[in-house]
Parts: sequence; structure tokens; C-alpha cells
Amino acid sequence: MARKDRRGRRTTGDAAAEAAIFLLFIALLVPAAVVGYAVGDRNDKKTETVRVSDAQAARAEQAAIERAPAFEGDELANDPRENWLTNGGTLANQRYSPLDELDPSNVARLKGVWMTHLGGAGVAAKYSQEAQPLVYDGVIYVPTGNDDVFAVSVDSGLVLWRYEAKLDQTISTVCCGWESRGVALGEGKVYIGQLDGNLVALNQKTGDVAWTTRVGRWEDGVTITSAPLYYDGLVITGISGGEFGIRGRVTAYDAATGAERWRFYTIPGRGEVGHDTWPDDPKIWQHGGAPVWQTPAVDPELGLIYFSTGNASNDLDGSKRPGDNLFTASIVAIDAKTGKYRWHFQQVHHDIWDYDSPSPVVLFDHDGTKGIGEPSKTGWLYLLNRETGKPLVPITEKAVPQDARQQTSKTQPFPSNEPFVTHHITDETFAQIRKIAVASLKGKSKGVTVTNGKKIFTPPKHGSYTVVTPGAQGGNNWPPSSYNPETNMFYVCAQSTSMAAIAGSMEHEAKQGEVPAANFGSVFSTTGFAKNPGTLTAIEATTGKIVWQRRWAGDSCYSGTTTTGGNLVFVGRNGGQLQAYDARNGRRLWSFQTGAGANSTATVFERDGHENVLFLAGGNSLAGTPHGDNLWLFSLAGTKGPVAAGGATGAVEHAGEASESEPATPSKSGAGGNAAAGASVFAENCSVCHGATGKGGNGGPDLTTIPAAKQFAKVVKQVANGGDGMPAFKNQLSDAQINDVSAYVTQKITAGPGK
Repeated sequence: MARKDRRGRRTTGDAAAEAAIFLLFIALLVPAAVVGYAVGDRNDKKTETVRVSDAQAARAEQAAIERAPAFEGDELANDPRENWLTNGGTLANQRYSPLDELDPSNVARLKGVWMTHLGGAGVAAKYSQEAQPLVYDGVIYVPTGNDDVFAVSVDSGLVLWRYEAKLDQTISTVCCGWESRGVALGEGKVYIGQLDGNLVALNQKTGDVAWTTRVGRWEDGVTITSAPLYYDGLVITGISGGEFGIRGRVTAYDAATGAERWRFYTIPGRGEVGHDTWPDDPKIWQHGGAPVWQTPAVDPELGLIYFSTGNASNDLDGSKRPGDNLFTASIVAIDAKTGKYRWHFQQVHHDIWDYDSPSPVVLFDHDGTKGIGEPSKTGWLYLLNRETGKPLVPITEKAVPQDARQQTSKTQPFPSNEPFVTHHITDETFAQIRKIAVASLKGKSKGVTVTNGKKIFTPPKHGSYTVVTPGAQGGNNWPPSSYNPETNMFYVCAQSTSMAAIAGSMEHEAKQGEVPAANFGSVFSTTGFAKNPGTLTAIEATTGKIVWQRRWAGDSCYSGTTTTGGNLVFVGRNGGQLQAYDARNGRRLWSFQTGAGANSTATVFERDGHENVLFLAGGNSLAGTPHGDNLWLFSLAGTKGPVAAGGATGAVEHAGEASESEPATPSKSGAGGNAAAGASVFAENCSVCHGATGKGGNGGPDLTTIPAAKQFAKVVKQVANGGDGMPAFKNQLSDAQINDVSAYVTQKITAGPGK
């Protein structure tokens, strides 16, 4: 393959080397073809599952991997065609492809070209497969929820190399399931932020580690779930951990060496803009939260980087942090070269509802307007001028319900555009969440009232439950939205949720040297992430007007969206279907069963003159959707039909949450169990809520305080059936695994009787 210059243009290169690689490829491809493929079928529709054992062909393709250059700003800003170079497709995060071979007239004929399994990486209950793949010069780069990274051939579906992160499975400061939302690419390296707080650069051709930089310690609450961004010789990343008392930040590192170049704290220090919105107590503001859950956007012409921020800490109890608490729940612009503050817009003052903004910001230009948009958990799309941070659509400060102990803000910003989810709690919804809230108190509900807050921004109170909508789930949560410049519309995936919260119910402070536990300052109960009414909404970008909306009863929208020049919108469904809708009117045009929860975001690119759609289907821990490791490539030339739907799994709760669980039939378990084997089952499926030691740490209760957790038979039943906020694992774990983890709980954690 001929070499390319820094702009990706083909040069003369070394003809002899090119010929040698080609001959090597041919020599190895013939025996590989004999090895063949593993073929499955459903309803007489054949589906090829590419085997990683086709090693010879993979080695030949790996040898031909083209080294990514030091991409210039205009390369990363241009609409993607042959390549998908950033997590959002471009620096604008639009997730828009100008390709139009696929359109409403033919997308129904879209079929699979191949489906590759990613080695069974990250398929246990605690994992989510949320990554959007990158594509460069015929090679796909995609991570799993365990931060393992794969390079996969576009042409054959063969895995060319695999990096294993080998994460410490006792990490206890992950909020919302183990996940990675993608990687970055540039200067011959693939970059991934890991749940252990490390930023790792991999050799693009081999997957070997080039350098590792410590962004933060997971033992201090710092984890990384977002895809980093390569720009101007830098690798830029945020951190997660608002639930664990971190001080949020965005940091830029040298792409070649990993050395830190600049850092911007999302909680301002003394003398900085916004510091006066916090108490001047380091124990509070230095642990104020404001994580950055997503990949930033960049405007190279303005020289600005944009991102939105997460919740304040502690989360639902604001009694100890009076003030607006900048820059939590905000859209922020900083200088791309220095990391210095330029402007901000706070979407929620003094957030006490977990109404943060984990979805990526999106930049757009229309009729001379330089805009930025971000759909929030509040259910509003916030539309601003990205030069100034001023609203494009009027946003008015309005008085809201008050609670003196909560130190509530007197007003909140109300966008004039219609919300894309309801702010009204029906009697049916209130009855549902009241039932969940009472059950979460585990018999201690005497004297505790449950009140309908009725209005958005009604504060959770100390000593009683307050029901509000949206809940902490959103609205729009982490799933990225897309923007189509042809229609001038945003496409937002969301859900209508509610929650009940008691403020001040989880107050604690980690001692020096102690690993922090999730500190929500509340016990809160929700309706979960999977079965809420879902919405896919098209919103006009300069007015905020809702143009069309698809509603799904009892099935949340929990996937990112991607839109195209062919007037299509691709979105995933919890049941495993990847679907295409008409971008102009919302008409469903295509649906394809991928075999696992479709809870990531599609990548669209061109190969050999034809449009392809790439998608990772692997399920989601919070939504409890079917898990897997299915990487699909689709095109009009594909011949592979849908596969069987995967089985639902137990949902892992958001830290601090208690949600409803359906009753199930107990597993047929014996009286024993292997505690040693159960240790790994616990780490894979239980530690994300109960902590590595079982004594709590991410919203789940301390097992040593529960009498029933000392009795083997009762633990077996609880693991199988779930209940009281715990998911059922009978469809995720085998009978032997349920016995083993029950033995581990009773023999090693609670030291109760083994049977």
C-alpha cells in the first residue's frame, strides 16, 4: 500500500516494499481462505461469524496497516467519508456522514457483510459496550467495556491485533457500569482512557503499549469512561468520578510522549472565575465533582475547545455547598492551546437532582450562526452561540420551589423551546415510583412520606421522599446526539423517567488514604433505564422546535444517533435492533436484529466507493440489555441476515439507586458452592454495586449488615430472583455460578453459615 503524507494523500512511496507486502498478502491469503469461516443460520438466513483463528490472513493485513499521521485541524474538521477519525466523526461532534448511497429508497435492503466476535471481552453483567468505532484506511479501532482494544479489518472482519488492559477487577469507584466510549487516533498511535485512571497510547500497527500516563488514581475516585480526542499534537481527556468526590478536570497530554501540557479544573480554584460560587473550604470545593463524561468538540477557527460537565458532589444534598457551584452542570469553552477559561453557561444552578450533562456537545453552523447544542437530563436542548456562550433561543431565569436546608438557587434557567420529554408526573407514574421508594426502605418506612414534587426543580427534602421528573436517568443521558446540516436538525435519543429522593441519607466522608464510596448525599429510587417510555426526537437547531418525535412505550431510547446525507438516522434499540429512520419525517425504514443490546452508536464510512455502516452490539449494564461482543459491518452488498435476539440480563444499578425488579423463579441450586470460584463471579457481577469487599461502595448495601446475607439458601434466592433494588441474575449466571457466588458471600464476606 502506498504511503500517505500528513494530509493522508498518496505519495510515490517505496514501490519495492509495496510489492513485497502485496506478495506476502497473496501468499498468506490462500491458505487462510482454506481455513474458512464458522457459519451459523437462523430461519435459513446464513450468517458468517469470522474466526480470529484466520491468523495468517490477519498477519498479512496487520503488516499493511497504514500509520495515521499527525492530523491537521482541517482534516479532523472535514465531513468524514473514507475514514471516521474522531469519536464524533469530526471535531464538531456532529456524527454526520455526507454519504448518500444509502437513502430512504434502498436502506431496507441493508444486510450484514460480516459479524466478528471480539473475543468475549467485556460480556459480564457489569460491562456496557458503548463504544463508537473509529475507521482509518480500512482498519477499525474499537474498545470493549473492559478497555480491551481491537484492530479489525474492514475488508475481512479479521481481528488484526488485540490489546488487553488487564484491569484490576477490584476497582470500586466506577459509577455506572464498566464501559469505554471509544478511542482516539493520531501520530501512529491509538489512545484509550481507562477505568483505572490511566491514559494509554498503543502502537497503531501492533497494539503494543507506546506510553502510559497516570491521569488520576481510581483509589481517589478518578476513572475515565470517555473517548479521548486527538487534536494539534495533543491527546485531550476528561475524567469521571463526580459521585466519588473528585475535582473534575480536562487535561491535554503530548501525543508523542504522554507529558502533560495543560490542565483545566472544572471546579475553579481561589482567585479563578467561579470560585466564589463555592464555600471557601478546600474539603468542599476540592471535592466538588463536575466530571467530564464525554469527548470535547473543537472549533479550530475560534481556537476553542467545548465540553459539558457533570454533577456536583455530594450529589442530591446541597446543604453543605451553598452557591451556584460552577462549573457543574455547565457548557464550558476554553482555549485550545492553553486550557484557559473563555466562557461558560450553567444549565442547572446548584444541581441537587443529578441533572448533569453527560452527552457530548455538538457544534453547527447555519445561516451565519456559529452554534453549539447539548441535550441534557433536564429534557431540554440548550442552544448557544459558541463564540459568546449566549443563548440562541431565549433562556429565562424563573423562580423555583425552595428548601432552606438544601441551599437551593432562587431561580433556574428555563429554555423557551419545548422539552423533548415530559416534566409532568402522572398519577400512574407517581404510584409506581412510590412503591419502589417504599420498598427500598426495607421495612423502615414508618413515618417517611412520599410527596409528588409536581414541578421540575422541586428540591429533594431531608427526611421524606420527593418524586420528580425527569429522574437522574434523564432526559438525555450519555447517548450522543447527531446533527444533520441538510435538515438543520438535531436527533436526540432520550427517555421519560422519574425518581424519588431523600436528601442527606448517605452522608459520609472518606478518611485520608481510604478509597471513597459513592456519595450521593441521598437515597434515591428510580424506574430504571430500560423500560421507561423512549423518544427519538428531531429538533430544529436554530429555533429549538420539535419537528417530529417517535415514542416507544415501555422501551427507553438508550443509544447514540448517527445521521447521513442520504436523509437517514441510525439508532439502536434495547432489544438488539439497529434501525434506520427517515431524517425528515421519522418514518422507520429498516430494522435488523444484531443479537445483543444495541446500546452504542453507528459509524458510517465509504470503502471502495460504497457506503458502510459499522456497529458494536454488546448490551448495557444499567439497562440490563442482552450482552455480547458482536461487531457488525453492513452494506447494500451484504448477504447476511439477522441473528437470534440475545437474552436479557440483570440490570446493574446506577450508584446509589434502588429500582424495581421483576419476580423470577429460583434457580435449581444445590446446597453447596465453591467460594474460591465465586470470588471471580462476585468481581464480575456484584462488586460494581457492593464494592470489592462487599461492604458497599457504589450504591449497593453493605452485605455484612444484612442478616439474610449470612444464609446460603437466602443468598441463592436473592441472586437468582433479585428484588429490593437488586437485579435478577438467573438469566445471566448459571446455577453453578449462583451457588459459587452465594458461597463466597456467606463464607468470605459475611462469614455466615455455608448452607
